Amino acid sequence: MNRRDVLKLGAAATVGAALSGCNRLIASVGRTKPNPALPSGDTSPEVRILNRLGFGARPGDIARVAGMGVAAYVEAQLSATEPEDVRLQLLLSRLDILRMDGEELQDLPRPEMVRQLQQAALLRAVYGKNQLQERLADFWINHFNVYALKSEGPYRLATDTGDVVRKNALGKFPDMVRASAHSPAMLGYLDNTVNKSGVANENYARELMELHTLGVHGGYTQQDVMEVARCFTGWTVETGFLKPRGKFRFDPDAHDQGAKKVLGHTIPASGGQQDGDRVLTILVEHPSTARFISTKLCHEFLGHEDPGWIDRMSQTYLATGGDIREMLRPLLQSEDLLKAPPISKRPLDFVASSLRALDAETDCGKPVVEHLANMGQGLYLWPMPDGYPTKPTAWSGSMLGRWNFAYDLSSSRLPGTQVDLKTLGHPVEMVYGRRPSRHDLVSHLIANRDQAEAFALCLASPEFQWR
Repeated sequence: MNRRDVLKLGAAATVGAALSGCNRLIASVGRTKPNPALPSGDTSPEVRILNRLGFGARPGDIARVAGMGVAAYVEAQLSATEPEDVRLQLLLSRLDILRMDGEELQDLPRPEMVRQLQQAALLRAVYGKNQLQERLADFWINHFNVYALKSEGPYRLATDTGDVVRKNALGKFPDMVRASAHSPAMLGYLDNTVNKSGVANENYARELMELHTLGVHGGYTQQDVMEVARCFTGWTVETGFLKPRGKFRFDPDAHDQGAKKVLGHTIPASGGQQDGDRVLTILVEHPSTARFISTKLCHEFLGHEDPGWIDRMSQTYLATGGDIREMLRPLLQSEDLLKAPPISKRPLDFVASSLRALDAETDCGKPVVEHLANMGQGLYLWPMPDGYPTKPTAWSGSMLGRWNFAYDLSSSRLPGTQVDLKTLGHPVEMVYGRRPSRHDLVSHLIANRDQAEAFALCLASPEFQWR
């Protein structure tokens, strides 16, 4: 069987699924509320929890979660203290982007730096033991999106990812906002490096409120945007000779020292850098921020915006000072999570879960990175500050790329990536986490196929596109 045959089978599986009842799923794509008619594809709490908290199961994971219990697994993931795989540490240690300072990287090609950023993210998704932390790292990187190809992004994003996101992914949201506000990558991307008294640039101020904290309906006005921009004048990046170049610097000469008023709060004149710090405190303590962040987290894990859970998480945010771990704990331990309708996989989810399901030995190098880009999700390459979209309709054009990846992975046609299918069990059991049945479409289609063909078809089928 060649690639064309596998693609035909994938298309047949899609059509067959529609004829057998999955047309209800297709018709419901893009809805924001749950639909009980949606087939879940999950046959056990263990499968659901592995798909929701992380990037799917590796061989043995389902049995391990069953043995320790779902509640204990969730708690272990919330603590994020599992020692990381030595293999992962070794692969990451080879990347210049993680071994060298941003300024030291300046002599290296920009495209290579971007590729290494993407490779590091993929490796962590595939091999990371603390899968909830990896899912949240992807979530928060998207929330605080920085386009890698602007300014000095390729050289600064590794530090940004580590110090802003990974350090705080399960910590307190206000700490992450403050770290982002001091991030050279973010300041350069949203033009705050040219935000000066008399010629205030509003880009960072606007996105700080609209995308990072309050939300577009959070109650701020254009006047608030202008005042916040004034508060952040002088927040820039060091470029001076023999200075710590590429680090955050406050330039008092560029700062607007006049009095400001933000969301009803008066900020006295001559506050200097504290003007910006005061704004950050106002924003992270605002009820609109609590609700906006709770809504996004609820959507990430439940797949829809549940008013009850949003209210509960918002209250926890305000009571704990934005403690992400405490906001998530009740939700991740709930029956609602186990019974929620499926969530469509974005390309990163699909690639990482495919590699995990087949227990691939991979360096997540250029061939894997290119496949992900062909599906439309080149990591760190979304130019707008709102991050990659989450609606299923945004990724409907990625199916051909998914089928191609499924074929290449199952056939060991990816340099740097190998799968040993002989050591795996039945394709349906390994890919879907459930027992095969002669009554389901995929089991019928893979009957009498060789292993590579069978695994490729399972990965390309509709069921595997949801988590």
